[in-house]
Amino acid sequence: MRPDAVRRVLDAELTAARVRRGGAAPRVLDVGGGSGVLAVPLAVAGCAVTVVDPSPNALATLHRRAQEAGVADLITAVQGDSDALDQLVPAAGADLVLAHGLLEVVDDPKLTVAAMAGALAPGGLLSVLVANRFAAVLHRAISGRLVDARRLLDDSAGQLAGPGEVLRRRFDTEGLRALLTDACLTVELVQGQGVVADLVPGSVLESNPGAPDALAELELVAAVTPPLRDIATRLHAIARR
Repeated sequence: MRPDAVRRVLDAELTAARVRRGGAAPRVLDVGGGSGVLAVPLAVAGCAVTVVDPSPNALATLHRRAQEAGVADLITAVQGDSDALDQLVPAAGADLVLAHGLLEVVDDPKLTVAAMAGALAPGGLLSVLVANRFAAVLHRAISGRLVDARRLLDDSAGQLAGPGEVLRRRFDTEGLRALLTDACLTVELVQGQGVVADLVPGSVLESNPGAPDALAELELVAAVTPPLRDIATRLHAIARR
């Protein structure tokens, strides 16, 4: 598996959390992680994972995946909305809280971030992965959707109402950083995911045996290099309590 900037940061944090806990399993809270795409691999890696999601169907898929992977005893599924997080999970109980693909769709991102901050143990880390407004502008312009590109550029919230639009908002680097600092969290890193990887044609990778590895290494460097970071498809921020 080729290196990924987000995964590398999370792996390092989980290693540090295990050390802080004297070798005990890191406690992970995955908010909106329903079907277990993140939760099951984390449990396989030895983490104790709680997943909060409003969808019973997604949680059923999580249960099936956990059983197939033999980690059902390490995963706790809780049905509920992120805006009621303080009623669903213990305060200050998680070493790592994940909110990947969540803040774009919740009713109130400030409320959600505050609730997740309250779920963090002292010294714990919040990991947020969100859609990038500027990347959405570029991708629509490249595909010929120029009116939509201009609308996204003009709308600071990154909203684009219309058929097939599922996101309520998109973020930029400064807006994401401000959202986290307003919740009294210390932002340690904002990096990109999908900086150049989403722009390279598949034909380039298929025709050159060394291209996939070269692209992965380029992606790692671009992820933390402004202004390339700031036009990544997704923005990843980590913030500590």
